[in-house]
Amino acid sequence: MRLDDLPQSENIEDRRGDGSSGGGGGFGFPMGRGGLGIGTIAILGIIGYALGIDPRLLIGGAEMLSGGGQQQTRSQPSGKTGTPSDEMGKFVARVLGSTEVQWKDIFQKTGQNYRAPTLVMYRGSTDARCGGQAQSAMGPFYCPSDEKIYLDTSFFREIETRFRGCEGKACQFSQAYVIAHEVGHHVQKLQRVLARVNAAQQAAGGRTPEANRMQVRVELQADCLAGIWANKSDERWHLLQPGDVEAALRTAAAIGDDTLQRRAQGKVVPDSFTHGTSEQRQRWFSNGLKQGSEEACNTFAPTAQL
Repeated sequence: MRLDDLPQSENIEDRRGDGSSGGGGGFGFPMGRGGLGIGTIAILGIIGYALGIDPRLLIGGAEMLSGGGQQQTRSQPSGKTGTPSDEMGKFVARVLGSTEVQWKDIFQKTGQNYRAPTLVMYRGSTDARCGGQAQSAMGPFYCPSDEKIYLDTSFFREIETRFRGCEGKACQFSQAYVIAHEVGHHVQKLQRVLARVNAAQQAAGGRTPEANRMQVRVELQADCLAGIWANKSDERWHLLQPGDVEAALRTAAAIGDDTLQRRAQGKVVPDSFTHGTSEQRQRWFSNGLKQGSEEACNTFAPTAQL
């Protein structure tokens, strides 16, 4: 993955060194509609293990889609803003910066304005508008309430060591794919996809099989939008190097619902899927990468073959 020419974003809030990380700081308990409290997160974790599902799939998806209501929270900690100076921080800033350029261009072509998200880097845990607290065990997630992506970069090590999703230098592109996927959720928020799905899920009765299927469409579309970013970035900056695409596809396969469930409990429960199978995640990322257009990413079309 070629990084040198990528622009660096300043929309980063670095909380890795503040007192809220690693379990310190106050909890923000959301009240009323929208957002998940810590008790709900614990329950989703228990349900996940009981069904053989990685709890992050339940927690991250539920938080991402439920973040639009009014909430009462303690004030969030403010980390250092701007481009970090360490190697990992610069990497994240370059990937985020490239997404800003690409999505700004794509939105302008249809007469829209792109409002960039903020990416919060933290260690261990930190206050978040969605769910009260972001924790590294949840994996990265996007919060629509504050339009922030929460990322503990230790997840990148898990991709390689725990999930066996990549190896060596090619892991950089896998890490970039993870960031681009979360930015994809921000794009969905701006285009009101998340609001429509949230309303449809509530009408379907919450976390029912039908609501889960809607969530799968959301996640597969975000994978496809990440593919668009890779396509456009390769055209502009010659981003891709040999092995990069294969690494991203391997990562997509490693975090598919069926793969995670089979690893956790030796069986697959399709009705509980929230992110899509390994094959689906690979295919939809590939759709965006090959075609480079939002038309290729309409997972909600009646004729869309998931």
